[in-house]
Amino acid sequence: MLTFHQLGEAEQTIQKSRFIARAIRCDHERALAMFLSAFAKAHGGAGHLAYAFRIKTADGIVARFSDAGEPAGTAGKPIMQILDGQQLVNCCVAVIRYYGGINLGTGGLARAYGGTAKRAMELAMPIPFVDMVSLHIEVAYAKVDALTREVAKHRGEILEKQFDQAARFVVRVPRDSVPNFQSQFGQ
Repeated sequence: MLTFHQLGEAEQTIQKSRFIARAIRCDHERALAMFLSAFAKAHGGAGHLAYAFRIKTADGIVARFSDAGEPAGTAGKPIMQILDGQQLVNCCVAVIRYYGGINLGTGGLARAYGGTAKRAMELAMPIPFVDMVSLHIEVAYAKVDALTREVAKHRGEILEKQFDQAARFVVRVPRDSVPNFQSQFGQ
């Protein structure tokens, strides 16, 4: 499985219609909704906002697409086919269309949406997907530096920290690192 390393953007004009695509990493549907809302707001004059996404959850992969009022299967579906074909997860690709007055036909629409999306995906630089999990860890103050080093070593991140009688952290680490954290920090 792969995911996106960075934001990818692409634009092309096909027979006077302008297509603008953005490919982003999104780890949950809440981030996805915020992205789509902001993208639509930034392009309020556009006629269509087609998208596709795949998000890995504890229950499996959630995958959906929208043709955004274009003929069925001509906008969101070609984007989804690329996401599926490359086994991308925790990703969303959205394509805005400013209608140029010339009908492209179903094949032309599918090629335009899919082609613009593919360009944005390439610029998002797909990388191997690492399944991350959040852990709640409580340590004595003497172990705070060791915990910080271990999180960095596993390319994780510290999401929250609280200091009172003990140091409490919420860290995000690769799933395969969990046994290591459990053995070192008693989780």
